[in-house]
Amino acid sequence: MYDCRNFPTRKGQFMNIISKITKATAEAALSLFQTSLDQTTIQIQPTRKEFEGEFTIVVFPMVKLSRKSPEQTGEMLGAYLSENLEEIENFSVVKGFLNLKLQSSFWTQHLSNVLTQSDYGFQQPRSKGLVMVEYASPNTNKPLHLGHLRNVFLGYSVSEILKAAGHQVAKVQIINDRGIHICKSMVAWKNFGAGETPQSSGMKGDHLVGKYYVAFDKAYKKEIAGLMEVGLTKEQAENQAPLMLEARETLVKWEKNDPETYALWEKMNGWVYGGFQNTYERMGVDFDKLYYESNTWSLGKDVALKGVEKGIFTKRPDGSVWVDLKDEGMDEKLLLRSDGTSVYMTQDIGTAILRYEDFPEVEQMVYTVGNEQEYHFKVLFAVLQKLGYKWASHCHHLSYGMVELPEGKMKSREGTVVDADDLMEEMVTSAQEITESLGKLEGIDHQEREALYEMIGMAALKYFLLKVDPRKNMLFDPKESIDFNGHTGPFIQYAHARIQSILRKHDDKLSVEAQAVEMNSLERTLQLKIYQYPEAIQESAETYNPASLANYIFDLVKDFNSFYQNVSILQADTEELKIYRLQLVTVVGKIVNSGLKLLGIDAPDRM
Repeated sequence: MYDCRNFPTRKGQFMNIISKITKATAEAALSLFQTSLDQTTIQIQPTRKEFEGEFTIVVFPMVKLSRKSPEQTGEMLGAYLSENLEEIENFSVVKGFLNLKLQSSFWTQHLSNVLTQSDYGFQQPRSKGLVMVEYASPNTNKPLHLGHLRNVFLGYSVSEILKAAGHQVAKVQIINDRGIHICKSMVAWKNFGAGETPQSSGMKGDHLVGKYYVAFDKAYKKEIAGLMEVGLTKEQAENQAPLMLEARETLVKWEKNDPETYALWEKMNGWVYGGFQNTYERMGVDFDKLYYESNTWSLGKDVALKGVEKGIFTKRPDGSVWVDLKDEGMDEKLLLRSDGTSVYMTQDIGTAILRYEDFPEVEQMVYTVGNEQEYHFKVLFAVLQKLGYKWASHCHHLSYGMVELPEGKMKSREGTVVDADDLMEEMVTSAQEITESLGKLEGIDHQEREALYEMIGMAALKYFLLKVDPRKNMLFDPKESIDFNGHTGPFIQYAHARIQSILRKHDDKLSVEAQAVEMNSLERTLQLKIYQYPEAIQESAETYNPASLANYIFDLVKDFNSFYQNVSILQADTEELKIYRLQLVTVVGKIVNSGLKLLGIDAPDRM
């Protein structure tokens, strides 16, 4: 269904035909049926492929006005629109649907206008308010994994799409660099590490620290089993295990700025930061500002204590601080432990407040976090509102489903996660093997080939993770993701490379003037798809859903392939038709390139 509000109205872009049809339909109702019609009730959708035309008006809602059958109402409306809109060539009525076919001259002029625009589909930069998008948000006790890949690619793509839709965007990250989970890695390294470093081991820093997080869990489980053998309950054993006691003591020391503890924390976190940066560079993502939990937890703690003074929060006899959210349909939530140490909620409160202080003009804060944290964010936003922050109502949790592999779920503590670095390397290696087996690398030197393998492998990974609605859980199949003939990034990239090959064979400079040609149905289909690009961007921006754009690009490429396989481009019957088809191919290539970039994917010129 089309919504004319979704189409750009920037100066210099072709006039929105949807708006014209909508306005003319309302005028027709007044002229034909002597009744005013609210334009927002007029339903216009793409014409189904088995019928002639590009746009279809749903006639049924107007039957009450006309007091005639749907077919008669459609005929009357079609006749009125044909007479009053020069863009309409003819129309047909199928039951309660009025199909409109536009003049070829409308489409060729639109194509000509698109050719002159370097940013077709984009709205005026920074013409809309500031949106802050948080993504990645890793813990410094382990490397990034497959779940982080979906998070990062989703957050980055949403940011780029929001920019294309005219928003100012601040891309931010909260690095969870303190807390009991960090202390576990520190304790394990102290007990079992024997001074091992990234340099001595040859491991990336985040991988090395992750190794000790797993080591802690294994040793901790052994201690629990031993304590249970001498008569303790499981809960008692978990609380009294020496390693856990040491981890808790380490956290208390850290919050008191114990020099030795703080020095070890800085050293191990430094290893992790270096590893993260290398991973982000390969992902092709960036951030405008980094926040660290180690800098925000104290602000959250101060807010919690002040909340107690104001009667917003409650301090229990054991010293712990809680917030009661029963009136908001939730339960009580811990904000500070009895020993005074902070929890995740505390640092998130501090981070949100600090961000608003840094960006007071922000209109929306978007948190890209998995759906297992939905309750956490309901609590966070409710607490912020309880504290009196009006901007809390503009916080949004961009919730996404979990990623599983054919083998099942992943568990980071047990070391069964799919490491992000390993997976990216695997995808690039697969891209190399498949590309070489196709035997189409003649004339491409070694350096270009290496860059091409990287582009294809990363496209396979990113597109597969982004083409699924974020709200859904998904199964990631590496083999399926890199199929050159499937619903994949490499399939789209190959179409772009094919387009560039066609354009290289046309030596002359391509005219951007509108060509007087009669279009076939395949060309009309492509023209309509081109027209929908601004709407695809806008829809993805409004819903924070790159899958809408990803699937639009795939559909565009399918329509292009059908066109390519059935018409002659460089050997067209006339020079005008040849130029028109080259224009059409050029614009499709521009949109594929542009759309993939919004997904964080490169489009190679040769494959």
